[in-house]
Amino acid sequence: MSRVAVVPGSFDPVTLGHIDVIARSADLYDELHVVVVHNPNKTALLDLEDRVQLISRAISDAGLGANITVASWGEGLLVNYCTKVGARVIIKGIRNQADVTYETPMALVNRNLSGIETLFMLPEPGHAYVSSSLVRQVASLHGDVRPYVPHVVAEFLAARSHSN
Repeated sequence: MSRVAVVPGSFDPVTLGHIDVIARSADLYDELHVVVVHNPNKTALLDLEDRVQLISRAISDAGLGANITVASWGEGLLVNYCTKVGARVIIKGIRNQADVTYETPMALVNRNLSGIETLFMLPEPGHAYVSSSLVRQVASLHGDVRPYVPHVVAEFLAARSHSN
């Protein structure tokens, strides 16, 4: 039986911390699904299609991808996607106590609804303070986001900034 896991997120935009969690998760599971989900509590900078394409390119540029599928999901509960692909685990990167506080109730509800477990994975220390919202703020003020995001994302955001 294949071990399948899902790494969900809004990935708006994908950061080096996300790629770190994805790479380490891909080493642990036979099949990994990176799923871009819509978060109704956030106003997105990038549309879903751009996020899926940027993650796919960043994964490829990092030499990953043999066992990784990148998809989007907006058709209901994430656990429904997990069930559809046979995943028994959701992996969430957490940076700090605020992330634990936010993610724990969702993990408990997901387990209660479906029996799917959630694993929390800590990022490499150099990525622990970087969030997509921080990257969006720096980018909106025309700051240098290259230390925080894959090269393809920095290029995309710079091109977008110059066209506005």
